[in-house]
Parts: sequence; C-alpha cells; structure tokens
Amino acid sequence: MRIAKHLVLSLGLFLSATALATAGSRPAVVELYTSEGCSSCPAAEAYLGELAQRPDVLALAFHVDYWDNLGWRDRFALPEAVDRQRTYAKSLRLSSIYTPQAVVDGLDNFVGSDRASIGSALKLPRTGLPIALSRLGNAVWVDLAAQSKGATTNPESLDVLLIAYQRTAESSIKRGENAGRTLKEYNLVRELRPLGHWDGTARRYQVPLSKIPADATDVAVLIQTPGQRAIIGAATLSVTAPIPMARSE
Repeated sequence: MRIAKHLVLSLGLFLSATALATAGSRPAVVELYTSEGCSSCPAAEAYLGELAQRPDVLALAFHVDYWDNLGWRDRFALPEAVDRQRTYAKSLRLSSIYTPQAVVDGLDNFVGSDRASIGSALKLPRTGLPIALSRLGNAVWVDLAAQSKGATTNPESLDVLLIAYQRTAESSIKRGENAGRTLKEYNLVRELRPLGHWDGTARRYQVPLSKIPADATDVAVLIQTPGQRAIIGAATLSVTAPIPMARSE
C-alpha cells in the first residue's frame, strides 16, 4: 500500500464561496482509459459505471483513439486523452499504454476490470485541497481559497484542470472487436481544459457555459501536482440544472 504517496493532508483551508467539497475531504479519482474498439473494455466500463454511483468516487472515462484503425471509430475518442495517458506512462514508469487502464488519484495503475485491486486502492483515506464550484449566471466559477501559512513546507505551483463529461451514453457497435454489441458507457470525458497553475494564493477561475461542450452534463475540477502526478483536490458540478440568478459581486 503506497499510503504515503496519497499525500493525506490537513491544509486548514477556508472556502469563501458556495462549497461543493467539504474542507479536508475529497473523492477518489478513477480515470479509465478505454475504447469502444477494445473487446476487454466493456467489463471495465461496467465497473466504472458502478463506481460512478459512489459519492466518494469521481469516475471518469477517457476514450482513446488508437483503436480506431481496427474497424470501428470511437465517437468519444479524444487525442487529449491519449496525451494524458502517455504522460501517466512516463510518471508511473510504465513501458507502454494499454486499455482498459485505470489510474487512481494519479498514483496507482491497474487493469480497469481488476475490481479487487481498484477496490483496495479506494479504501485508502484521502483528504486534500477543497474546491468551491458554483454555476451562476452563464458561467461555472471555480474558487480556491488562500492556503494558510505553514500548510506545506515546500509550496509548488499546482495544475488546475477542468474536465467536462457526459454522464451516460449507449453505442451500437457495428464493426471491430465489439461488433454486434450495444455498449452502455459512463462519465465520458468530452473536454480537458487546463485552467492554469495555482501557487496557494486565493484564486478564481470563470468558464462560460458556452465554452463547455453541448453534450456535457457535468464538470469536474482537479488539482494535480506537477508532472501529472498526485491528484490532491477534486470536485464536480452539474451544468444541466436550471441556471441560477447572475452572480452579485
């Protein structure tokens, strides 16, 4: 168990906006790298669907495009997903990328259908940087409170990433390894958007709803250590609920 890697932190942060995450707690982040053209992937996607129902897990399906030349083009595939998976191969010191691959909290790598190993990793305690997410007016607002002095002995510039995703989809596969199957898919990533770097001072980001893909139902915000390593903050927000009144500044 690589408990030390999970950076169990008590950072003493205060949220100044509508909070989605409770200070000191966060969901585990499970990233599944998958493809509709991979015959081993449906079992992993079914498990991801189960994880997506858990309030203590943020489950995200990153569809890759390197299976597209084998007979079926995955309509949800993103080149950015492949780039992210390759970066994990480097940070996790893997010899290659593959599907279905699950990455937990940016630190652990498993076959995506390995319920026992993933389940064990999810039992680890995890706390981290809280994120305040709100949907007001015609925008998503991301608020990061100032970090208290002495919270870390080695402050670093953290990466802030917004991920837009679609909760569910069904695909009837006509060709390739899954020909003839109808696949039920969950939390499909539709966009990865870097918001910037965070140095621990109070910070606010705004993303217009018009800039979020039309098929996205939710957004997630991740705070990740440099080099795409440990994820130390995560929160989600629906973007399909009725739009509240405009923000009052």
